Amino acid sequence: MSRLAIITPSFGPDFDRCADLHRSVLAHSPDSIRHHIIVPRADLALFGQLSGPRAVIHDEADFLPRSFRSLPGGNLSVNLRRPFPPLRGWILQQIIKLAAAARSDADVVVLVDSDIQFVRPFSADTFRRDEVVRFYRKPNEVDERLPRHVIWHQVARSLLGVPAAAPPYPDYVSSLLAWDPAVVRRLLARVESVTGRRWADAIGAKLHFSEWTLYGVYVDEVAGAGTNVDSFRVADTLCHSYWEETPLDERAMRTFLGEIQDHDIAVMISAKSKTPTPLRRRALADLSLA
Repeated sequence: MSRLAIITPSFGPDFDRCADLHRSVLAHSPDSIRHHIIVPRADLALFGQLSGPRAVIHDEADFLPRSFRSLPGGNLSVNLRRPFPPLRGWILQQIIKLAAAARSDADVVVLVDSDIQFVRPFSADTFRRDEVVRFYRKPNEVDERLPRHVIWHQVARSLLGVPAAAPPYPDYVSSLLAWDPAVVRRLLARVESVTGRRWADAIGAKLHFSEWTLYGVYVDEVAGAGTNVDSFRVADTLCHSYWEETPLDERAMRTFLGEIQDHDIAVMISAKSKTPTPLRRRALADLSLA
C-alpha cells in the first residue's frame, strides 16, 4: 500500500484557514494519511491546538540550514554564508517545502497551502499508481504573457544545468501538487552538483524562483524516462482555484463553486482575496455535503 503525506507550511495569520484545511483532511482521507504542518517557532503553541494522531506540527527551523537567520521586523531572513541578497519570505517557504519533501519517507507527498480545503474523498491512489507519482504538466502555457513564469523556467534550467531554451514552456504551477520524495532528493543533489553549493544556499540566493517549476523541469529535462512519468502525466490539477485578489460575495461564491469539475477533490480560495471566513466556511461545508 502506498504511503501518502500532506505537507503544509503555514503561520499565525493563516491559522483559521489551516485549521479548516486540517479538518477537511480528516473528513476526506484515510486514517493512514498524516498531515505535517510546518510553522515558525513563535507559532508552535498556536498550531499545537491541531496536534493529534494525524497532525504533526513542526518547527520550520528544523528544515533550514543553521546559517539561515530571521531578521527582526519583516518577512526577511539572511544566510550568514552569503548575507546579500537577503532571503525573501516566499523563497524561504519554498526551501522549506523542498527540504520537507526530501526528508519524507512516504511514497508520495502532496503540497497543500492553508487556503485549500478538500471537498471530496482522496487517498494515496489518487496521486500514485503503478509506483509512479502524478505529474502535473500543461504544455505550451508559459510565454511572454507570463513574464514571471518565464523567469522561473530560466532560473530552474540554470540551477539544473539544462541548456537555455525559448518559450513556450510547459506550466507546472498549481495550488495542489504531488511530488515523489525520491525525485526531490535526486533533483536537489543535481542542484548541488551543478552549482557547487548546498542546494539551499544556491536557491536562497535567487530573487525569483518556483519550486514547482524546478521539479517540473527536472522531471522533463533531466530525469526523463527514469521516472516512467509518462504513465501518469496529467494536465488537470484536481483543485478548483480562485486566484483573484478581490473578495467573493454570496453570489460570486455560488458562481465559482458551480464551476467545480467532477474530478476536483479540493477548492482553493486565495487568502489574498480576503473572502470573509464565515462565507467561505459555510459555502465549502455545503459543498462537502453534496
